[in-house]
Amino acid sequence: MNRLSKQELRIVFMGTPEFAVGTLRALVEGGYQVVGVVTQPDKPVGRHQDMLRPSEVKQYALAHGIPVLQPVKMKDPVFLEALSAWKADLQVVVAFRMLPEVVWAMPRFGTFNVHAALLPQYRGAAPINWAVINGETLTGVTTFFLDKDIDTGRVILQKPFPIPDDADVEYVYDGLMHLGAEAAIETVDRIIEGNGTTASMPQSDMVATTGELKPAPKIFKDTCHIDFSLKAKQVYDFVRGLSPYPGAWAEMPSTDGKPAAVVKIFRTAKTGKALASEVPGTVTTAQGHILVACADEWLEIEELQLAGKKRMEAKAFLNGNQLNELR
Repeated sequence: MNRLSKQELRIVFMGTPEFAVGTLRALVEGGYQVVGVVTQPDKPVGRHQDMLRPSEVKQYALAHGIPVLQPVKMKDPVFLEALSAWKADLQVVVAFRMLPEVVWAMPRFGTFNVHAALLPQYRGAAPINWAVINGETLTGVTTFFLDKDIDTGRVILQKPFPIPDDADVEYVYDGLMHLGAEAAIETVDRIIEGNGTTASMPQSDMVATTGELKPAPKIFKDTCHIDFSLKAKQVYDFVRGLSPYPGAWAEMPSTDGKPAAVVKIFRTAKTGKALASEVPGTVTTAQGHILVACADEWLEIEELQLAGKKRMEAKAFLNGNQLNELR
């Protein structure tokens, strides 16, 4: 059997957000044959939802002359026929959606996913956020072959990525986007070298060494509500695990009978200052600093945003706002 070349291997790429563009770009610029892209339908935007915005992946694909499919339903016969016509040898998936077997089993060499965590830990839709929220010091990326369940397929390779104590989600996101692209290229190269096959390991063989499995479910608005009855380090991690997007939030009670105002908090700092008898959520301000009581000590709020206002440093916020309590 003649060895495959990267110019011969027909790849279909599936992804939607900016995170996926890093891998698509690496494939295209690396000279691999990406014959088509599958991404989400254009998203309605604007005040009246009357404009459509293409995904970042679609924008990149069209700019490089790559055909695009945008199915609403992954089992749509018209979509499946068009996908089959691309005659993919391999499908690469990054930050997309759950695929039915009729899709992931279509290429002769299968379909692999780039996941932003060290599986089997943090299976789910928001692995980067949850790793930071949980105070992890190490995460990474995993490539694995898709199967019938979510993020449970055979692992091909993993690359670790350290999380500094002061890093927020944006930092980790950017790092894993580039690391994921490296992992994807290495995985494709392994498949080419193996003429369509590569070594992989069942995740069941890895569970015994990873400890209790931590999930990474999708994050909703209510997920982002800060609980100041937690320890200061937990609140600190929670805030950076949601910064800059979607943003951790709390409510600032009104003093004039109006509804409580929502305050997003983007950056905090640990103080090590013990409490006296303050109730969690109590706020004290002095000399441009905002301190909020947590379960065990004070936490400083360094950057925040009142609903309808711009994001600002604590000192600037206090120039026009009073803050006595957060809940």
